[in-house]
Amino acid sequence: MRPVFVFGQSDRFKMNSASESSSSDKAANTRPRGKPPVKRTRRFLASWSRWFHIYLSMIGLAVILFFSVTGLTLNHPDWFFAEKTVQVKGQMTIDWLDTGSRPPEDWDEYDFSHAVSKLEISEFLRDRHRIRGKVSDFLAFEDECELTFQGPGYVAIARVKRMTGDYSVYITTNDLVTVMNDLHKGRNTGQRWSWVIDLSVVIGTLVAMTGFLLIFFLRLRRRKGLFVCTIGTLLFVVMYLFATK
Repeated sequence: MRPVFVFGQSDRFKMNSASESSSSDKAANTRPRGKPPVKRTRRFLASWSRWFHIYLSMIGLAVILFFSVTGLTLNHPDWFFAEKTVQVKGQMTIDWLDTGSRPPEDWDEYDFSHAVSKLEISEFLRDRHRIRGKVSDFLAFEDECELTFQGPGYVAIARVKRMTGDYSVYITTNDLVTVMNDLHKGRNTGQRWSWVIDLSVVIGTLVAMTGFLLIFFLRLRRRKGLFVCTIGTLLFVVMYLFATK
């Protein structure tokens, strides 16, 4: 006869406890450990590069699109061009044209800017004829003054007789495309628009760099992407060399 073993309740409890402890040890051994620092850094860079690339593209969409389109129209100014010139005349007080001020010590005998009220003259013409733009040039001679107002796609030239106060203003305006081209070049646009140009450069650079950085986190497209980037860079260098010969 085979021996019969009888287990008590305490023995069963010990066996259950041993099996539970062994299973917990196995679970602890198979539990995933913390990610290494390199993987955390890669995931951080990938996440923030994607975030910056998406939202900077949305913020700078209008600016980048504007400078892209105006780059094309600027390269082909003959496609869109319309210019209109009108002449207006009038008279101003001669007190602004001869203030009686003494010339400076280094006076060259041709410049009479010291004898005219530049601010009063320019603001009078601006208010009377709704002239816009900034005064880019103010010349005062013995017999007349000449002022130039310039803005994007806009120029107004005024000639004033110092003896009588009679003046004539030639106002030239261009179409919308010419105005946009001048904005693209930053021509006669003022300090505020120069800030817009600087900001667009920063946004465009960050969008390009974050897009280039993202290709390193795409394993299936990494080689092809870098290959295309290299080809594009080489083509640009070749075109630059041909253009500067």
